[in-house]
Amino acid sequence: MDERPETELISIPATPRVSTPEIQTPSGQRSPRPAGQKSSTAWTPTSFISPRFLSPIGTPMKKVLINMKGYLEEVGHLTKLNPQDAWLPITESRNGNAHYAAFHNLNAGVGFQALVLPVAFAFLGWSWGILSLTIAYCWQLYTLWILVQLHEAVPGKRYNRYVELAQAAFGERLGVWLALFPTVYLSAGTATALILIGGETMKLFFQIVCGPLCSSNPLTTVEWYLVFTSLCIVLSQLPNLNSIAGLSLVGAITAITYSTMVWVLSVSQQRPPTISYEPLSMPSSSAALFSVMNALGIVAFAFRGHNLVLEIQATMPSTFKNPAHVPMWRGAKVAYFFIAMCLFPVAIGGFWAYGNLMPSGGILNALYAFQSHSIPRGLLALTFLLVVFNCLSSFQIYSMPAFDSFEAGYTSRTNRPCSIWVRSGFRVFYGFVSFFIGVALPFLSSLAGLLGGLTLPVTFAYPCFMWVLIKRPPKYSFNWYFNWILGWLGVAFSLAFSIGGIWSIVNNGLKLKFFKPN
Repeated sequence: MDERPETELISIPATPRVSTPEIQTPSGQRSPRPAGQKSSTAWTPTSFISPRFLSPIGTPMKKVLINMKGYLEEVGHLTKLNPQDAWLPITESRNGNAHYAAFHNLNAGVGFQALVLPVAFAFLGWSWGILSLTIAYCWQLYTLWILVQLHEAVPGKRYNRYVELAQAAFGERLGVWLALFPTVYLSAGTATALILIGGETMKLFFQIVCGPLCSSNPLTTVEWYLVFTSLCIVLSQLPNLNSIAGLSLVGAITAITYSTMVWVLSVSQQRPPTISYEPLSMPSSSAALFSVMNALGIVAFAFRGHNLVLEIQATMPSTFKNPAHVPMWRGAKVAYFFIAMCLFPVAIGGFWAYGNLMPSGGILNALYAFQSHSIPRGLLALTFLLVVFNCLSSFQIYSMPAFDSFEAGYTSRTNRPCSIWVRSGFRVFYGFVSFFIGVALPFLSSLAGLLGGLTLPVTFAYPCFMWVLIKRPPKYSFNWYFNWILGWLGVAFSLAFSIGGIWSIVNNGLKLKFFKPN
């Protein structure tokens, strides 16, 4: 090897600091500081450039090292850039912040699934209902924190999508097999269910507003589905995830508002005279067991949205000084505080108001069935209208991973970004496919227990396994045991809840519906 003077190793020209290609590119920067390095004494790439180190060095060399320190603090270490990310809707824009994270998480976390929580309480009763809801909330909040931390767990790599993180943890093939189906099922299944709920709610809103005056030739339920799908397709032309932040804000506000309205209106009215709070009795012990499993699946389905956590965090810039996990976790904490303020009152207030008389469609169906004559028509219509707005907003954020997958396939084959016409074509195609699935399977919106069981690993199990496989805590430590136990419990619950959901569907002959259209 050549023997070079030591001074040549640090002869860096004293150029002014400029923004780097990594900062200018919307496809990601560096990964955050590893967890646990909060102390000022922790090692960083610039810790060797300390005042004690700089004190014996001359002024010109000190300026060089200070400039280099600033550069390293801004960029951190080099990130492997994928040029294709700049063309895809999830990673196209990197100007997200904590406010956007709160809007997106709240829009994804509160929706129609909250309205069926009182149905679960009708099978579980007060004690087990509140206990299961509290455990599920704390459990999913912990796995949410895991996903936020794992987004930049490997230096030089940002996992912008749930499937990418699963591949890093479980391997290329196994990660796709384990994560692709439940995440696609969550996104596409939720979008289809939103079309059903939104269309049926629009029909009820129209009936309440018009009354008997315009009932001569009303639209059919399928035609209302088509109207709602058309509105979703128009809104889906917004190009990327950051561009729908305004829609997510609308969805968050409407979700909080109508969740509050339905339980306040329910508890403020006189309860049915035959109300009872005893769990619904079943003809056999096996039927009772399956009913409880299905009810727990409904509770699990109430906590959806983890398949979007990494995608939301991917919209944020990340530097050494300001890693993306900081604003993401700040926004997520605010969002899940409001989510708790929506889910718990709806579940407890709805069960208090209707007990085990709760219809299978949930509290909104109960409100329409029991209180439609005692509540002012305008107030009831406003509640249904807010549900429609929330469904329109939620459709956009849950469909964004599907849009991203379509465009990723196109750009990988053509090596160029999608034109506006290709992008619009993908979204129109997706919207009408969801519409046709909803028409062919009109009972999909009532499969809350089965949906909760099939998609439960995405929220409760996989993040725990990913933490152990990527972070590698000391073997047989508390952290190691805790995450393995939580992960396998999640898998076991997934199987049990899925069986309970299937039994509920078969037992009821696919007759469950949120609303019963004419």
